[in-house]
Amino acid sequence: MALILPSSFSLVNNKETKVLLAFDDVSSKALVFPKVQPPLSLRAKSSMMAEAPITLEKIHAPLAVHGLSDSKSVPSFVMLPLDTVTVGGTLNKPRVMNVSLMALKSAGVEGVMVDVWWGLVEKDGPFKYNWEGYAELFQMVQKHGLKLQVVMSFHQCGGNVGDSCSIPLPPWVLEEISENPDLVYTDRSGRRNPEYISLGCDSMPVLRGRTPLQVYSDYMRSFRDRFIYYLGNVISEVQVGLGPCGELRYPSYPESEGTWRFPGIGEFQCYDKYMRASLEASAEAIGKKDWGRSGPHDSGQYNQFPEDTGFFKKEEYMEH
Repeated sequence: MALILPSSFSLVNNKETKVLLAFDDVSSKALVFPKVQPPLSLRAKSSMMAEAPITLEKIHAPLAVHGLSDSKSVPSFVMLPLDTVTVGGTLNKPRVMNVSLMALKSAGVEGVMVDVWWGLVEKDGPFKYNWEGYAELFQMVQKHGLKLQVVMSFHQCGGNVGDSCSIPLPPWVLEEISENPDLVYTDRSGRRNPEYISLGCDSMPVLRGRTPLQVYSDYMRSFRDRFIYYLGNVISEVQVGLGPCGELRYPSYPESEGTWRFPGIGEFQCYDKYMRASLEASAEAIGKKDWGRSGPHDSGQYNQFPEDTGFFKKEEYMEH
């Protein structure tokens, strides 16, 4: 799930539908859509929400769309590669990007979407932000008359479906995790997952005197200050990642090292000390102190089915 912030105070038009395409999906055959200015939006976007199926007409030249009026047009955004900005903080293959953006504009695309990686921007230390690669990209997007959707990506890239590169969390954050492994999600066996900082310590000053929420806020404030003149103009939407893969969820089904395979149920990730302390406090608050002693004892393993467990059986589930 990603929280989508507005770059002005206008709200989303419920009748509007957008299409997001992968960068490699745009071929020499042009996709043509009448240009429509999308309203800036404020909404929550979940990985569990399915987009309504949309049929788009492919034609060989950007002349006209047969029988499609402006009121029925669909603004489409193309997802840029995950490694659009390099580990060194520069724009990856700028000449290729310039030509590609020109082609997208000619194809009638409304704009592009790009991840703004925490692991790249604040890589060199707390408050040491390097926005230069993104600044070059944003200027190029503006030059071609395209719009931007940016994603504040506070998670690791690598180890999940579609991850074509590796971008870990900032090195100084990884140092803190090395000294205090409970900063990341942990399963019952003690397996740590470095994709994202555990929600259990969101309000704890565990990142060199700042809480994770303060670190995220400072990062986004720096982004706003650096790109304020693009907001509401070139940048039409800002999404905020809230967990692994940018989604508001636990990393319950990690594919790395073959830990999980579809359609296994996965495992609870509530065993870091901060999560356990939260569970204990919540259980005690409702007079069920025993409930806070440990996580679910009968919830199965990563690759089991719900019916193989006690926790997910109907009568047991209702009791839990």
